[in-house]
Amino acid sequence: MTRPPLLWEQHCCLPLTPQADVSQLARYARPGGAFVSVNVGYAPHSADDVRAITRSWRARLATDARFTPVSSVGDVERAAQRDAIAVAFDLEDSGPLEGDLELVQEFHDAGVRTLLPTYNNRNAAGGGCLDAVDEGLTAYGRELVAQMNRVGMVVDGSHCGRRTGLELSEATTRPMVYSHSCLQSVWEHPRNISDEQVRACAATGGVVGITGVGIFLGPNDASLQALLRHLERALDLVGPEHVGVSTDYPFDVDDFNAELTTNPHLFPECYTGWGPIEFITPEELLTLEGALRGRGYPEETVRAVLGGNFRRIAQDGWVRAGQDAAVTATRRFAPRP
Repeated sequence: MTRPPLLWEQHCCLPLTPQADVSQLARYARPGGAFVSVNVGYAPHSADDVRAITRSWRARLATDARFTPVSSVGDVERAAQRDAIAVAFDLEDSGPLEGDLELVQEFHDAGVRTLLPTYNNRNAAGGGCLDAVDEGLTAYGRELVAQMNRVGMVVDGSHCGRRTGLELSEATTRPMVYSHSCLQSVWEHPRNISDEQVRACAATGGVVGITGVGIFLGPNDASLQALLRHLERALDLVGPEHVGVSTDYPFDVDDFNAELTTNPHLFPECYTGWGPIEFITPEELLTLEGALRGRGYPEETVRAVLGGNFRRIAQDGWVRAGQDAAVTATRRFAPRP
């Protein structure tokens, strides 16, 4: 009997403290197993903050049979065989590197497999999606991309500005991703990416992960139907080998929305204009497989979108340059018209 496809959740968020309840990730449990990438820091966090979080979380995940902290794709596959949840980490900004590119290797060793150079606003690496003008990837940003390519950390354009995202596609020698991004051609929002960015990402061999945030999907429409509208547009643009899913679900959603309500001046109107932000939950994500089958997608497309495409990126991108792997580093995909 064929096993159910692997579910690959490329980005979600626990409270960013060492004491966060990692057991909440069990909400992704399903037949066929799941992989989950969890954010361990962004712009406000220091290197020591990231060290404390990754050390605590990995230690507690390792003692719980429901989870497998992963270092390799082989770890993901072994977890899937026992219907467990494989867990790795991501960083939503290069700020925690504190300008030291050697920390890319240290954080990789701690389980970080994906990194965004910028988070919403310009920093030392490049421009953010909320900047009035995006001046593009900096010289430091290009050095960062090269170091990530060498070490085996996937380049992520989510939260970057349009020009910076396009220049990431040009700079990387390995497939990149937009781990959690929706499409401007479906819903106009500063955090969403252009069709040009989608195609440029696919041309690297990369994957766009459609995210489950209501204000990015539509007018605070955190429904599976809204997610499918963005997903189907991406499929039309670049085909089933370059599309995945990633909810960006915050397990502290009530606290997040309370902060939004209490301090609206800290957030742009494009975030606050619809009241408390709605999110697709892990439980709702688990219904996506049935929804894709219900729409008549073939088996290979269902498996690719649910997890196969991001698994391919991991197979290519998690190892050091020069190590044996099915690396598509120099393979470029022709974008669709």
